[in-house]
Amino acid sequence: MYSPNVRIGDQIRRYRKTNGNRSQAAIAGLCGISVRYMSMIENNQRTPAPDLLSRFAVVLGVPVALLLSENATPKPKRFNSVTNDVSRALFGHVPAQNDTAISPAELRLRVERAWLSWQTSQTRFTEAERDLPPLIADVDCALHQVPSASDARARRENLRTAADLYGLLRSYCRRAGRPDLSAIVADRAIRAADDADDPVLMAIARWNMGHVLLSDPREEAAEEAEEIALTAIEQIRRERSSPELTAMQGALELVAVVSEARRREWWKARNRLEKNAGLLATRAGESNVGRTVFGPTNVQLHRLSIEMLAGESAEALRLADQVDAQDLPSRERQFTFGLDVARCYDMRREDPAVFVHLLNLEELAPEDLARSPQALALVRGLLKRVRPTYRRQVTDLADRLGLS
Repeated sequence: MYSPNVRIGDQIRRYRKTNGNRSQAAIAGLCGISVRYMSMIENNQRTPAPDLLSRFAVVLGVPVALLLSENATPKPKRFNSVTNDVSRALFGHVPAQNDTAISPAELRLRVERAWLSWQTSQTRFTEAERDLPPLIADVDCALHQVPSASDARARRENLRTAADLYGLLRSYCRRAGRPDLSAIVADRAIRAADDADDPVLMAIARWNMGHVLLSDPREEAAEEAEEIALTAIEQIRRERSSPELTAMQGALELVAVVSEARRREWWKARNRLEKNAGLLATRAGESNVGRTVFGPTNVQLHRLSIEMLAGESAEALRLADQVDAQDLPSRERQFTFGLDVARCYDMRREDPAVFVHLLNLEELAPEDLARSPQALALVRGLLKRVRPTYRRQVTDLADRLGLS
């Protein structure tokens, strides 16, 4: 256990203030604890368990050892500039970590680890903001250090890795509030996949671009997303069939489904979901090709989403009762499912159910909850109409999210 000579609470308070001067509520929310418990820890009235101490270290941006040492002084960390660091790396302003070329296998392993963190970690934003800038720089350096004529195999592997990394960056930039960067990296993914001449990656890259367009507020963007998805499906049909391409065809059909739903073409969306995506999901089974999490469960989640968007909250909740999202390989997809259910209850003004699902989302993915405009809107709505019997609990949640 911890040495009694070290006042861990003092160290946590110290690094909370020096590394960004963030509020107790902000740190508590990211660590998944109440503000009251956070205060008790900083006042040395409670000692955090090892797993909670590790979460503190990640959120505060310091090694666990520094929280157990009274004398170590870390270099202050600049917060609210992490997206700028990613941007700087994307435009070549972050130097590579190594002067010599990194092997394609090592780069591939680092990107795989980054993806694993992004899909499974509760603190995925904190980890991405730390790991992505140097990884971007090293992948870019590898692409420039291996000319296509000198080692075609290494060049192709680096292009494949770059396309995969740009897919991760598309997701990160979108959720970090930078749709401009999301579009840029999605375009880079397409170019890298095309240069690698990899049919699966080419489909994945266009799936990513489809999601960029689905996030675009322009009225015509949804139609553009459907067009790029259907064009990619036609390209897949010209290739030799494989399980990976079957899964990607299904994932692209879901892009078209969402596009039709966004345009309020409900029956068209339902028909495509059942006749196209549903049949492909049966063939592909549960998968995670291209990190799309395509399979029967994901199709069921889209059924729920369509009914929610159509205003059919009762039908959406009936479908939700048939879904088990716990085994999905993506915490983000689990979060989206829970958020859709909370939104359905919000449509019915069943506030206790909304609140319970928001608490579940906070436990599942606290950083996603703090960054989700839709989730924050639900919390603000609860604050306006909450009943006195659980007003304090809702207020505590709002405090942890920095809303009050």
